[in-house]
Amino acid sequence: MDPQNDFTADQQKALHSVRPSRIIVPMLIGLGVVGFLFYREFDITEWRAIDWTLATLFWVGVSLTLLVIRHLFYATRLYILSEHDFSFRKCIELVFIWEFSSAVSPTSVGGSAVALFVLSQERLSAGRTASLVIYTIVLDTAFFVGGLGLLYLLFGPGMIRPGAVTLADLGAWGKTFWLAWGAMALYGTFFFWGLFVSPTAIRRVLRWLAGVNVLKRFRKTLLRTAQDTVAASVHMRRQPLRWHLGAFGSTAGAWSCRFLLLSCLIVAFGDVSLDPITQLGLYGRLKSMYLIIAFSPTPGGAGFAESMLPGFTKDYMGANTTSVLLVAMIWRGFTYYAYLLAGAIVIPNWITSIRVRRAQRKVGVHGASPSAIEAAHTETV
Repeated sequence: MDPQNDFTADQQKALHSVRPSRIIVPMLIGLGVVGFLFYREFDITEWRAIDWTLATLFWVGVSLTLLVIRHLFYATRLYILSEHDFSFRKCIELVFIWEFSSAVSPTSVGGSAVALFVLSQERLSAGRTASLVIYTIVLDTAFFVGGLGLLYLLFGPGMIRPGAVTLADLGAWGKTFWLAWGAMALYGTFFFWGLFVSPTAIRRVLRWLAGVNVLKRFRKTLLRTAQDTVAASVHMRRQPLRWHLGAFGSTAGAWSCRFLLLSCLIVAFGDVSLDPITQLGLYGRLKSMYLIIAFSPTPGGAGFAESMLPGFTKDYMGANTTSVLLVAMIWRGFTYYAYLLAGAIVIPNWITSIRVRRAQRKVGVHGASPSAIEAAHTETV
């Protein structure tokens, strides 16, 4: 099969993800939920009571700064895991694509499938690509499962639901939380085992998938990836401790910035103390909320995240419900809608760069006409 035809089919799938409907639909879901909440909860008196001081603007500015830092942490992680095969600038670009793919995929699915495609186009072997993506899942899971366990020991049921003192007080929230925590711990352990203890387990799973009739067209790719993943796993296990610590540190930094960004917005518009213990409790609450959002069936948690925020933060936001809705709009605007728009710009440009690079390689190897390069710049898919 012609590799160029393979890429053409794959890039069509990638461009399919940036169709207007893939961007507009999640936006409409999220904004529709916020609009409904505003219709039901908005109070003009509460709106006028919001104090737009320099301190308010300062904390909004800090949250925006944390958004940038979070992106840089993710780029650093990719830079480390790729062993500098990508430039740091390229890592920043790829994180935009990764975040966009997460924004248009159901949160319970995430952007890993698109990440596999994207990284495979950047001259990484199938095995290294699969191992890199799987390791990011392991790192994310370790941060969530381990961190939430420690925070629960410190704050108890109140970390999950405002006012909860015992497990019985948690109700459906508690069941959802522990079910999500258990599921994350289970698949995180499976992937960790596959990478660092028994890579043959991953190989067996991929070979089994290769035998499924529905996946017959991917059989060769799956079999090759199954073999390459074992070799890449051996390579990863030989990495020095500082390499793994750097990868986990950048993971923790990126996720912490995600929660602290929202914390800053709550400080800006809510009624919450800057006392470290109080802030740590808020951090745990937001981390619990994100765990539940991670199993949302909607693209990027659209609508689900906005509707959950008021219930999770009511004891930190005070009595002004309108300010909670304002926080929800700013928060999702920074962390979700911005990536939807950025991805619509970055992905077509990235695909063009891949096409140009392949055309240049074809010129060097086969002596093809340089006009192929110009065509790669101008072709409309």
